[in-house]
Amino acid sequence: MLDDSLDPTAEALDTRERFPGDLPREFSGEEDDVPGEEDDAPGEEEELPSVEQLLGAAVAGVGGAERPGQVKMAQAVRHAIDNDEHLAVQAGTGTGKSLAYLVPALRHAIESDSAVVVSTATIALQRQLVDRDLPRLAEALADYLPHEPQFAILKGRRNYLCRYKVTAVWPDEEEDQLFDPREVSATGRMVQRIQEWAEETETGDRDELVPGVNEQAWRQFSVSARECLGAQRCPSGAECFAERARERAGQVDVVVTNHALLAIDAMEEFAVLPDHDVVVVDEAHELVDRVTSVVTDELSEASVTTAVRRVGRLIEQAVADRLQEAGEDLKALLAVAPPGRVDQLPQVLGMTLALVRDAAAACLTAMGGRGGESWGGGKNDDPEKAGQRKAAFTALDEVHDTAVRILEAFGGDSEVDRAEVVWLDGATDRRPPVLRVAPLSVGGMLRDKLFADRTVVLTSATLALGGTFDGMARQWGLGPARGEDAAGDKRKPWTGLDVGSPFDHARSGILYVAKHLPQPGRDGLPKEYLDEIAELIEAAGGRTLGLFSSMRAAKAATEALRERLSTPLLCQGDDSTSLLVKQFAEDPATCLFGTLSLWQGVDVPGPSLSLVIIDRVPFPRPDDPLASARQRHVAAKGGNGFMAVAATHAALLLAQGAGRLLRSQQDKGVVAVLDPRLVTARYGSFLLDSLPPFWTTTDPQKVRAALRRLTAPAS
Repeated sequence: MLDDSLDPTAEALDTRERFPGDLPREFSGEEDDVPGEEDDAPGEEEELPSVEQLLGAAVAGVGGAERPGQVKMAQAVRHAIDNDEHLAVQAGTGTGKSLAYLVPALRHAIESDSAVVVSTATIALQRQLVDRDLPRLAEALADYLPHEPQFAILKGRRNYLCRYKVTAVWPDEEEDQLFDPREVSATGRMVQRIQEWAEETETGDRDELVPGVNEQAWRQFSVSARECLGAQRCPSGAECFAERARERAGQVDVVVTNHALLAIDAMEEFAVLPDHDVVVVDEAHELVDRVTSVVTDELSEASVTTAVRRVGRLIEQAVADRLQEAGEDLKALLAVAPPGRVDQLPQVLGMTLALVRDAAAACLTAMGGRGGESWGGGKNDDPEKAGQRKAAFTALDEVHDTAVRILEAFGGDSEVDRAEVVWLDGATDRRPPVLRVAPLSVGGMLRDKLFADRTVVLTSATLALGGTFDGMARQWGLGPARGEDAAGDKRKPWTGLDVGSPFDHARSGILYVAKHLPQPGRDGLPKEYLDEIAELIEAAGGRTLGLFSSMRAAKAATEALRERLSTPLLCQGDDSTSLLVKQFAEDPATCLFGTLSLWQGVDVPGPSLSLVIIDRVPFPRPDDPLASARQRHVAAKGGNGFMAVAATHAALLLAQGAGRLLRSQQDKGVVAVLDPRLVTARYGSFLLDSLPPFWTTTDPQKVRAALRRLTAPAS
């Protein structure tokens, strides 16, 4: 959720220099030549072909055209790898950044005979790399390298079917199920489909099960890394899909994974990924959030009950009952506690958490040792017994360790000393209240675990916020950039590079800020905003992607404007997002309204998208527990918490949203921001500097006229 009310430094600015008087020529019917490409320096003589030669062969092999930004990025990646330095690269849409990092990464992998890891945030990009980019690249470079490049995808164990769970009754599954698989129900049918798919799948990869299944069905056939018996103990270990995927990943040049598994590999004592000395983090703007999710723990009555159920048959009932009673106390307390951030530990909560901690510890002690014969884990021992013990230990550890972590989160003497934040998520229709604990920063963790021993290349279309990489670098835990090294700083240097975009933003797009509108409030969209949206859509003839700060605002706008507009208006939630985007792309007269996933997940080149409307500056909500705690923590340490957290968050989302407009060289259109704070508040210049360099205006008449000319049929 996003907020409209954070504006502590609102102040009028003289913005005349930002708004030139003439429209871009594209909106006046005039054409300009595409800027010429720059000359590129040839690579040095090497045993393997140079990066420039390989990139040229790759581009030719996939039928593309080499771009100056792509060459510059590939050269910078090669330099970072050769000099053991970190690199942050902002590469706009259309740069061809995948090839720009894959080519030097592949060359290094083959030259050093070690794997390179490419990490992405989304399944879509993983599949694009593995199903399209890497196969085409491998074929294009096969004749230039000692062997055809090999690649594989590797995910967390939960993403693979567990062969043992397909054929065996896992501990307490009968009690965990909320349904009978034999019943004719949606989840029951999914379970049956998984069982049928299990007979034919060669990978066990959940993403290859189409259509997908819900989590309730999938968990009947998968295990976490902690729950896994291990290949040596499991009766199905020799055929394990997850182990096969790991084995395959250890034999290839490029391993494609996700940010979550990258974080787990960096932080666990055991290796999850194969040995590697180079990591490419694509969609790097998502790294901090994904890593934070991995290291966030939760505690609830449900998690305690699960632990009790799993351990109940293995220890004395009186010991298990003690944990059950502590869980019931926790349930009663959380049911009446107010949701939100917990800044001070209430005495009653502290006592209840201590009871849960101690009761879980007593159960762990009663369980006995974890290794050797006590697991029941020899090859000839009963695997069901081993599974019961492993599942019980896993559930107990999670309860005990989370209770300890929450209690220790309040151990600091002051706000500056605080390292973690605790909050209560209130109950919903689908789940009870949940206590969560997360670190205030993952920068130190990334610095020590990811950046210390590897060369890391971080890239995205959106990294230079406010015109600098410093904000993202601080979140990642990187030190001063190259040339700004602090005395005695032993961390690897890093460089920030913006290779630009092949799009001519100033001639292809307009940034319109509705300065005349009132500031957004908490009571929904003002009438003036609805009028402005309607007039813009009418001028554009549909073709509009509306990005709203909340689903409530998106639905309210949809309901109000469906009565006023003749153009079809779709709203996120009407159907699956992928189907809505497809329908929107196929009909230029259609509009699509939605919230967060549309800000980053829509790629619609062509005439179906000529107008992107953003209702307000997307600050985090003031009651967002993690963002507000991080903002306060930065301020306590003497920094500007608002700029470091709230403004940086808003700048990133604004840039992502504005990036939906131009997706090909032929695209033209308008990004309309209805929130006047973008040009009236003191922080507005920081936000504007984070956006693509569109031609900018606050004149609504010019914008509507430009949209009408742009969408008018050719004479």
